[in-house]
Amino acid sequence: MSGFSQHFGWVEIVVTAVIAIGFGVYQLWSVNREIRRDREKAESEKRNSSD
Repeated sequence: MSGFSQHFGWVEIVVTAVIAIGFGVYQLWSVNREIRRDREKAESEKRNSSD
């Protein structure tokens, strides 16, 4: 067990990095989804107002 205990620091760094990167990817995906919805809504309103 003492051999593995030397690597706890790296395990903590990797776990923290995965959580942080995962959260960042989720935020990017969420913002892109909202932008797409806003564009679709604007296009829909534009089509309806021009009729």
